[in-house]
Amino acid sequence: MSDATSDTADGPTFIDPATASATQAYGGHGGHGSGNVAKLAFGAVGVVFGDIGTSPIYAFRETFVGPHPLAIDQLHILGVVSLIFWSMTMVVSIQYVGVLMRADNKGQGGSLALVALISGAIKKQRFNGVVVLLGVFATSLFYGDSMITPAVSVLSAVEGLTVVQSNLAPFVLPIALILLIGLFVLQKSGTAKVGALFAPVMVIYFGTLAVLGIYHLVQMPGVLVALNPWYAVQFFLTDKMLGFLALGSVVLAVTGAEALYSDMGHFGRGPMRLSWFGFVMPCLLINYFGQAAMILGLDDAAAAEAMENPFFNLAPDYLRLPLVILATCATFIASQAVISGAFSITHQAMQLGFIPRLSTRHTSEHEVGQIYIPFVNWALMTGVITLVFVFQNSSNLASAYGIAVTGAMLIDTCLMAVLLIVLWRWKLWLAIPVILMFFFVDGAYFAANATKIADGGWFPLMIGGVAFTLLTTWNKGRKLMRDRMTEAALPLNVFAKSAHGSAARVPGTAIFMASSNVGVPSALLHNIKHNKVLHERVVVLTVEIRDVPYVEPSEHYEVIDLGQGFYRMTLRYGFMEETDVPHALAHAPMCGAPFEMMKTSFFLSRQTLLASEKPGMAIWREKLFAWMMRNAASAMEFFRLPTNRVVELGSQLEI
Repeated sequence: MSDATSDTADGPTFIDPATASATQAYGGHGGHGSGNVAKLAFGAVGVVFGDIGTSPIYAFRETFVGPHPLAIDQLHILGVVSLIFWSMTMVVSIQYVGVLMRADNKGQGGSLALVALISGAIKKQRFNGVVVLLGVFATSLFYGDSMITPAVSVLSAVEGLTVVQSNLAPFVLPIALILLIGLFVLQKSGTAKVGALFAPVMVIYFGTLAVLGIYHLVQMPGVLVALNPWYAVQFFLTDKMLGFLALGSVVLAVTGAEALYSDMGHFGRGPMRLSWFGFVMPCLLINYFGQAAMILGLDDAAAAEAMENPFFNLAPDYLRLPLVILATCATFIASQAVISGAFSITHQAMQLGFIPRLSTRHTSEHEVGQIYIPFVNWALMTGVITLVFVFQNSSNLASAYGIAVTGAMLIDTCLMAVLLIVLWRWKLWLAIPVILMFFFVDGAYFAANATKIADGGWFPLMIGGVAFTLLTTWNKGRKLMRDRMTEAALPLNVFAKSAHGSAARVPGTAIFMASSNVGVPSALLHNIKHNKVLHERVVVLTVEIRDVPYVEPSEHYEVIDLGQGFYRMTLRYGFMEETDVPHALAHAPMCGAPFEMMKTSFFLSRQTLLASEKPGMAIWREKLFAWMMRNAASAMEFFRLPTNRVVELGSQLEI
């Protein structure tokens, strides 16, 4: 992936420098005491593990009552719980926590950070483009997942009311919708205060999972024999096709695994591993085994009835309503984490040049990294509400759930293969068996979920396909636009010499934002053509976004003095950093004199794109790119420019 360059046509994102320093400290680049590790591990429980933590509410149930129901007997119960244990071990503990967490891009994790890490090492190799497209597709699938997760999680928790009292069934859908709409409305207010409660609530929730599981395990400890993988193998040997189809529901137990890797930068791999192995994984497994023990301890009729909602049936009657409330809070938190993740991944994609500028608001005066993107928020809310109305209950939604998750997992496995062989240079005799093992596991889950496409899996694939088209169209269009602008570009040093004596000089500083550090920006040409003047100091400024989360301070600025009061400046940022141009100028190396905002004017180029028959993209994609360009948010907001110091000059450009 090449450096992405931001200008008025392709705006960057904002990440607080304070967030950056915290991330670097926690991301494995510095030491910290055991007390700090424990604090970070506690915080990770509240932020990272919500998605996978709410899976016990519906994952075990869906394996038996989903699209391909299983007989509720000892063979299938032990087989399923064994599959859940080994899936969690193989996918979450080994693949993500064990292997992929070692692949940090300066402390950051996730598909985009991994793609940036890999592509930075293989820029000149032929398959670099394939690696980038895989990462973009994984990002696209995330948007489908981020719609289904809040819908299925909140709806499954509220459905617990029917276990408390069956006549509450008509109220489930309205209550879930009110909660979900309230969740999205709250986003614009920020989540700092609510976030402070996340960790304690989730610790109580996970503790409750363990207590409920232990209560039933004590009564039937024999269910622990399912730790032996033979019970999973026996399930497959007895019911080959049903065993394969069951994987489509079993994988629900590991949804959220990618979040562990994506959120690594916030807490560091050490604290997150401590949280997972020391608390979260044991609590989850105890609960799953507890559900199995409860069902095995009932007669056939009671077991069939309890399997309609085994999670809430773990609790005695008088504790079910508090459990419903606690589970609803947990699903609310899990949904919040997914929505915040959608904001963050959108920002990363904007920085790396795959998404146009979107209006971004900062919800905290102290933590600039706490962001809110209205378009993403309302688009997700629309998708979630549509899902709830269309699918009506969590069982139907679970059929749509999984295809996006397993698709992203399979893509991560492809990226991991490149990582092991190309970057880490593992011996082939070691790398190939590891890669084949994970391809077999993740491929089996993906294939099993592919059978559910007609039952709802088409929805996240459709959302992913639309997002992929938009992301790749924007990236390709930006490249074409820059190429067209560069074709007729006049060298800046030549222009500076010729323009010096042909235009009147006026006091002050003019900063012309340029998408490339080659040639003269169109705004500068239009200004001298129409106004016939030049400021005493003219700075052509380019903002470059690198394929790393943070750039070193020594690489942040590059200033070239071209003489006659002309300067070319390049500001470099990582894709996790905030591009605040006025702030950067206040600390910039001198370009003749310090920058004073009241004596500085910013000139922006505003291109109106015209679709043409020139080779590059299909006409419909050129028109789509032009539409995205017209609807992109103001460059002033993205560059943090003072609105009363900005001049926009327009031009037409064929692509």
